[in-house]
Amino acid sequence: MSSWKDNLRTIEPYVPGEQPDLPDMIKLNTNENPYPPSPKVQEVLDQYDINALRLYPDPNSQHLVDAIAEYNGLNSDQVFVGVGSDDVLAIAFMTFFNSKKPILFPDITYSFYDVWAELFQIPYVQKPLDDHFEFVRSDYYGENGGIVIANPNAPTGVVQELDALRDIIDHNRDVVVIIDEAYVDFSDHSALELIKEYDNVLIVQTYSKSRSLAGMRIGHAMGSAELIAAMNDVRFSYNSYPMTRLSVEIGAAAIRDKAYFEEMRKRVVDTREWTKKELTRLGFTFGDSKTNFIFAKHKTIPGEVFFDELRKKHIFVRRFGNNPRIKDYLRISIGTQKEMEILVQELEKIEKMH
Repeated sequence: MSSWKDNLRTIEPYVPGEQPDLPDMIKLNTNENPYPPSPKVQEVLDQYDINALRLYPDPNSQHLVDAIAEYNGLNSDQVFVGVGSDDVLAIAFMTFFNSKKPILFPDITYSFYDVWAELFQIPYVQKPLDDHFEFVRSDYYGENGGIVIANPNAPTGVVQELDALRDIIDHNRDVVVIIDEAYVDFSDHSALELIKEYDNVLIVQTYSKSRSLAGMRIGHAMGSAELIAAMNDVRFSYNSYPMTRLSVEIGAAAIRDKAYFEEMRKRVVDTREWTKKELTRLGFTFGDSKTNFIFAKHKTIPGEVFFDELRKKHIFVRRFGNNPRIKDYLRISIGTQKEMEILVQELEKIEKMH
């Protein structure tokens, strides 16, 4: 007798960072922003007419699309919005990766990429980063069905310069190249200018990190009008109202408050640089992170030791213990200056114990 279970699609799911709920915790494991959203967001909440929530939202999320386009110097038809960058990336995978050739992305990168590939039955090949967690450009020169590059990369924090990206794109003019810039606001330079040079490049960004709105789930993509139109066709084929009325208003308000954004960004970057110096003093090694986290490994003490000891103190960091190449690394999100000072103190205690 056949069973309905024979027709299940079984996928090894993405495992998000732990979300503990402890009053005294220091949460440095999911790359959230330690500072509140823009005061303009609070104004939207204070003034919002809840009666509007009985109505469906604008399917085009035009107010938010226009605000993002204006901020980035683009036309509105070059912007796509979704429920966090995960939603945007998933739709991009469905839209652009439909050949029988494998898409390419690194072996150490955002671990949702292979999950989406499996879910949407897209063939893929993971190309190993070198010993310094750098891309091997020539690995991306061969025939393929598309390229995905997280830049800065996660969880390593390493940035590919524009010339390196151009080189990869120039070798892949017949497929779509996605550049996932979830952490770009903490780096020196976005690759956004590349969409003016290439019609096959899609830039994806998020409000979850630099704009302190992980709880609202707002993401966007930017590219040629033709790429964006194709994504909208796919999106409208299964969900015609993706963004809530409230998220549209909050997103538009947040991106227009540039002064507050720059102030909070600077705070995070300044604390990150201070933390780098302290971690170096304690015997950690790491790449030159341009994100709101540091991916660090101690010279002698296993990562599991630090992870477990910090957890006892209700200090949560991220560890990828199932990957032999990076099992001794800790991904440490940048919290407030005070939180990072406490972290360093505890790391110092652990080091002395071992």
